[in-house]
Amino acid sequence: MSVKVFKIIGDGRRYMKTWPMVRQLGFYFPEYRVVRATHLGIMFMPFFAILAAISQVYVNGWAFLPQAIAILLFFISLPIQGLLWLGLRAKHPLPITLFDWTNQLTTKMSSMGITCQPLGAKACYLDMALILKMAFERLDKSYWEQL
Repeated sequence: MSVKVFKIIGDGRRYMKTWPMVRQLGFYFPEYRVVRATHLGIMFMPFFAILAAISQVYVNGWAFLPQAIAILLFFISLPIQGLLWLGLRAKHPLPITLFDWTNQLTTKMSSMGITCQPLGAKACYLDMALILKMAFERLDKSYWEQL
């Protein structure tokens, strides 16, 4: 694997930790579902992979070892695919509508006395996630119920 793939996976882990896990955002962004699925996959897929591979060899014998290894690699690859998707999404540029909405959110936070930098010209989803995380930590619940 090249170094670029590992960088994308690292970006995916950082984006997964940064994204605010708030149910209201699940209606607008697929990240909520992908982060939850990837997190569960990281926790449970190694166990399921080993269980599936061992059961293949136990039921069918050592002749099915290549198929068992293929199944093991498939189960292990599922959380890695989630991290790759999150890593690519983290560096993807924001569309104009989300760019404007996030700048309105930073303006609202600045008017409330919270120091927040507006997004730059090359803003990406990771920048928006940082602002959303700060907003969910500091803004009151009534603002998010209006969403």
